[in-house]
Amino acid sequence: MHKELILIADPMCSWCWGFSPTFERILDAYANQIVATLVVGGLRHQTQPLNDEMKQYVLGHWRHVHQTTGQPFNFNFELPPTFAYNTEPACRAALTVRELRPENTFAYLKQLHHAFYVDNADLTQTSVLAELAVTHGVERGTFEAFFESQQASEKTQADFHFAKRLGIQGFPSVVLNDHTGYKLLTGGYRPFDDLNPYLAAWVNEQENAD
Repeated sequence: MHKELILIADPMCSWCWGFSPTFERILDAYANQIVATLVVGGLRHQTQPLNDEMKQYVLGHWRHVHQTTGQPFNFNFELPPTFAYNTEPACRAALTVRELRPENTFAYLKQLHHAFYVDNADLTQTSVLAELAVTHGVERGTFEAFFESQQASEKTQADFHFAKRLGIQGFPSVVLNDHTGYKLLTGGYRPFDDLNPYLAAWVNEQENAD
C-alpha cells in the first residue's frame, strides 16, 4: 500500500494559510515517497453578513497567524459589506479542481488562500472561484458545470463527514494513512522542523516494512 498524507484544510482558514509554506516543504521533501490528498474541512457556515464586532474578531485571528507564521494578510478587510463567512463554496471549488485537475489541487488551494487573505477576494462568489480555476487549466464552463452539480455538493459533504469521522477538531490537520490505518500527524499549525522527524520516521518505517 502506498503512503498517503492527507491534508484536511479549508480555503478560508487562516491557520491553513499559515501552514501553506510548511505543507509545501513537506511535498518537496517527500514527493517521491508519498501520495498527498486534500480533504476539504468546512470551517464556517454563516449566513449573516459579518458585523463590525465579528470583523475585529476575525482580524485578531489573522494578526495572530501573521505574527506566528509570517504569512501575508490584508488587514484592511476590503470585503463587501454583504460578505457572510460561509466556506462551503470555496471548499466545493477546491474539490472541483481536485476532481477535474487533480495535479493542480494544492496550487489552487494556495491561490484561494492568497486571494482571500491578501487580495480580500470574496470566495463565496462563483465567478471569483471560476476565474481563479481558469488559471489552473480548468475551462470556466467546465468548472461551473461541475461546481454547481449535485455530485460536487455530495462529494463536498462527504469530505466534511470524513474529517469528522477521523475525529478532526481543527484545521489544518495532517493525517498519515498506511497499512496500519490512519494516524494524526498534527491537529493545527506546526512548523516543518517540528513535523519532519516524525514524517521521516514514518516514511522510513514504511519503506522497511514494504
